[in-house]
Amino acid sequence: MTWLMSQAAVLATASFYAVMLVWTMPASRTGLFFALALPVLLVRRLPTVAFAVVLGEAVLGDIFGARPSVVFVQLVALGGYLAFRRPKAAVVGSVAAVAAAFVNVTHIPGQTVSDAAQFAVGLALWFAVAWVFGGVYRKRREYLDALDEQRAARAVLTERLRIARELHDSVAHSIGIITVLSGAAARVVETKPEQTRQALTGIETTSRETLLELQRMLGALRRAESDDAMPQAAPLAPASSLADVPQLAERTADAGVRVHVTWRGEQRPLPPEIELSAFRIIQESVTNVVRHSGARTCRVAVGYEPKGVTIEVVDDGDDGLGGPGRPRLSAAGGSGFGLLGMRERVTLMSGQFSAGRRPEGGFRVTARLPA
Repeated sequence: MTWLMSQAAVLATASFYAVMLVWTMPASRTGLFFALALPVLLVRRLPTVAFAVVLGEAVLGDIFGARPSVVFVQLVALGGYLAFRRPKAAVVGSVAAVAAAFVNVTHIPGQTVSDAAQFAVGLALWFAVAWVFGGVYRKRREYLDALDEQRAARAVLTERLRIARELHDSVAHSIGIITVLSGAAARVVETKPEQTRQALTGIETTSRETLLELQRMLGALRRAESDDAMPQAAPLAPASSLADVPQLAERTADAGVRVHVTWRGEQRPLPPEIELSAFRIIQESVTNVVRHSGARTCRVAVGYEPKGVTIEVVDDGDDGLGGPGRPRLSAAGGSGFGLLGMRERVTLMSGQFSAGRRPEGGFRVTARLPA
């Protein structure tokens, strides 16, 4: 629509110029005037050439004794557009047009140098006004282009943060389980070979699943880069959801932490972004229990509400059964990026989030996501 409107404006300007030439010089041939107006059609692609051709028409008109004032009106309009596209060329062209107008008026019988100077000064003022309008429009376009670049940069930054959260939530959970399993295998490798075999099997399964997820993520990123130069949200399909929580609990059990999952309310499919965020919050919370708590059990409660879903992950802290080598820390330990990532997810969804130590011991993470 913008392209059509701009083309219509150019065509209307050229037609007006041709009609005004016919009206001001009725004794000449009409076809010639429309031919003289054709260069105006080039103004969008070659604004400098269009201005120079119309200025040449003014000079030739003075040489042949044809001096229609509409030529200088057309030059003012072209000067304003030239100021938008080529500011320096607009200044040079305006000076040349004013000089041509001064010479043109001096050749008109009955006109004095003072009259020519007065006309040139008035034309110069009109060129100045046109240059100001063109400059304002140019600055506005530059401002809009800068806003577009900022939006693109923010989109890229948002996508990078999203990918960082996905990597942290997925890889940190898997690496935490692998660390615990490898430590357990190292302690019982000589005394309990069967448990060692189970731990190594768990390490193999978890590492293979993590590798596949990373491959899917990198593949999605490559497809997003090749499809379009503009930043896009790379779909990390198949996206995790609350239906994967039981599988998460099974993997965590292999690491020595039993996860009890309870469901409240009528289960129903939620929007994909809510499903993914809810699963990642549970995953990160359970990862903190595995890596930073001495607890052997934790409780995950998922509640479906009419207008949202609630999540609660609770552990009792070190229950004294951790054995040697188990850290006796709250689940709040670690770098803090996990809690920060969970809070960011909930904030983006306009939800509510809280996390902290329990007075009776352990740690609690609660979140509510509107859906």
